[in-house]
Amino acid sequence: MALVASASALSLAACGVVDGIGGGDSSESPDKGDDVTVGLLLPDKDTARFEKFDHPLIKKEVASLTHDKGKVVYANAESSTDKQSRQFQQMIDDAVDVILVDALDSKAIAPDVQKAKDAGIPVIAYDRLAEGPIDAYVSHDNELVGEVQGRALVEDLGAKAATSKVVMMNGDPADPNTARFKKGALDELEGEVNIVKRYDTDKWSPEIAKANMEKAISAVGLDNIAAVYSANDGMAGAVIDALKESGASKIPPVTGQDANLDAVQRIVAGEQFMSVYKSFLLEATNAAKMAVFKAQGRTIQFDALTQDSVDSPTQDGIPAQLVSVVPLTKSNIKQTVIQDGVYTVKDICTAEYKSDCAAIGLN
Repeated sequence: MALVASASALSLAACGVVDGIGGGDSSESPDKGDDVTVGLLLPDKDTARFEKFDHPLIKKEVASLTHDKGKVVYANAESSTDKQSRQFQQMIDDAVDVILVDALDSKAIAPDVQKAKDAGIPVIAYDRLAEGPIDAYVSHDNELVGEVQGRALVEDLGAKAATSKVVMMNGDPADPNTARFKKGALDELEGEVNIVKRYDTDKWSPEIAKANMEKAISAVGLDNIAAVYSANDGMAGAVIDALKESGASKIPPVTGQDANLDAVQRIVAGEQFMSVYKSFLLEATNAAKMAVFKAQGRTIQFDALTQDSVDSPTQDGIPAQLVSVVPLTKSNIKQTVIQDGVYTVKDICTAEYKSDCAAIGLN
């Protein structure tokens, strides 16, 4: 947590912000006191980070910024767009001061965003860019995520890349990030490898990804698949299961994203080639800051956190913060997820992975 606070401070300093970024120390008079209620809407429980990190980190930061007087009202859509819409409406009915939403379906959420706007409640899109009149967006450079994944595969395949058959397992087409991940990956893969099969994965479902991978194995041939581009870790695990169950003696390079604990363990064991570590600690912490500052009317601090700009299909020039990303491999586990306090060596190196950890000096 100390590292996150330090990183946040450095990020803000880079934006030209000086003293006074904290809730109680600013010379700018807030429109509202510390009794801020932040509505937090997350999309699913399949992605481990949402429950384990994002929600508790946002809750902790809101409490810190408001001297323990503010609160977070949390709801998870559990992969249901209808449920997320009902949860959004409940936030509006309860008159929360600001809504942070990670939209399960960026287009479907637009009418709810408009309702919040009509009710005078600001909406900040979190992790995924929502349509409708949102006030800001905080996420990672998602095109860069795809570039990092694609580049890692091409570099690993080396001289064999041009003749290598690659299966592409993309995310949910209703998630606007999917198009950005895909574009970044294709910028690196097209013309460099032979993409023989491409799949979109409804709601990022590991079960659907596994079924599609089984289809790819049947169509292409197990021994002919040189690598698999998987857009996230949940799908990567399903892809690897399908390869194992089909009799693969050696798993070809498989990418991922999110640095889930089981993915890190697969990387340690040599089953998953890489993941993308996105500092969701920094993303969540700064999202909480943006929400509180917006609710309190602290324009200077809010603007300092949103010096990027993005466009959605319904809105141009959305104030944004885009956090950078890091490729996660065996070689930098210590310098990333362990150093940042996401996991401990003990978390990763359970009995099943002890010898694998020892082999890469992770002890």
